[in-house]
Amino acid sequence: MGFRLWHADFRAIGGTGCADQVIPGWPVRGQFRRDSARGRPFPLPRLTDHFPVDDIGEDGLLDTTHAPIGPADVAGVRRLARDGRLAGSASAAPPGDLARLRGAVYTVAWPLVFARITKPLERQRRHADCVRGLEWLRPDCLDRFHDDVEAVVEHALRRATDPIDNFDGWLATRLSPATVDAHRRRRGEIGALQRPRLPAWLSEALGGDPWLCDLAVQILVWAGVPATAGAELWPLDGWAARRAEVTGAPPPGRDTLDREVRTVLTAMRGRPKWHAEHVERPLGHKRAPVAPMPADGAAEPAPLQLVGPDEADDARLACRADRALRAIEARLDRGEDPATAVTAVVRRVFGTGGSALDRLPHHGSTRDDWLATALADEARLARIVATVLAVLGR
Repeated sequence: MGFRLWHADFRAIGGTGCADQVIPGWPVRGQFRRDSARGRPFPLPRLTDHFPVDDIGEDGLLDTTHAPIGPADVAGVRRLARDGRLAGSASAAPPGDLARLRGAVYTVAWPLVFARITKPLERQRRHADCVRGLEWLRPDCLDRFHDDVEAVVEHALRRATDPIDNFDGWLATRLSPATVDAHRRRRGEIGALQRPRLPAWLSEALGGDPWLCDLAVQILVWAGVPATAGAELWPLDGWAARRAEVTGAPPPGRDTLDREVRTVLTAMRGRPKWHAEHVERPLGHKRAPVAPMPADGAAEPAPLQLVGPDEADDARLACRADRALRAIEARLDRGEDPATAVTAVVRRVFGTGGSALDRLPHHGSTRDDWLATALADEARLARIVATVLAVLGR
């Protein structure tokens, strides 16, 4: 966006760089700042109780200074709308004039969007703080608000082709079509279905089960939503409540719901290309969950273990066993005594203790003690030698 906002509580919202211009007249908590990192001026709607923001775009950033958007600019937009020339003027305007038109439309549109779209949605999400005002919006909620206002502005600049006596009232009637179209367009850009519906082949693969078919639609909807389910891939808690509504049964356990999700995904993978395009691809655009740093900051966070310690030990043992067999076979080919060759190689390969270097003290393996005891016992050593010779076919 040509104009970005910075939030003192959350650091940066929607931009990169360091802000240095504080907008006057705002409360200390939740204060927003103008982003000056770009170093290029741009038109800005006048800020009153809240902030209108104009999405100017890269083409609208000029190297000449523009006056702030004021009442005269808003009155000019309303006059163009009354004359039926708003869309035509926007399509033919040079970048600087187009930026001012966008800023003026933004000034008219943002209060309508916040009152009629943002606040009701935040109430549904139970975000009591976000309902209080724009300066209280959480980062993700603020991003959604910007997306909705930008969609309404672009819709107005394209569709206002006829004379409009009441521009504000006309905008109010266009809020839902503009935001819904923009939402579907954003879904389509990442490969998600714009209007998720259950394909006939998928319904047949699921046996026509009402809940599994409904769950399949929920998966298709969720794949194109930018939100995440915390550290999990699927919003299982929400789907558990929906399952109770659809089936009339008590909410299931997470294991049951997880198994049903896998069942639906298996059916979707029956058409690999369709699944990759409409499920895997949009899921790949979701923000990956990041674990928070420890509160005290004193201890270094534990490294990510790709496999468990038992699996790591098994992999090391398999690698060392292969190396030991090769070394023993080479010694036997040179005519060395089998017991001597096996004892020397096993002690060298398996008795080094190198595998315990990545373990905490007293958390390593007891293999070294066991090996020393086994090699000192003549009967156990004989069984080890016989087993090795049998493996080598000697």
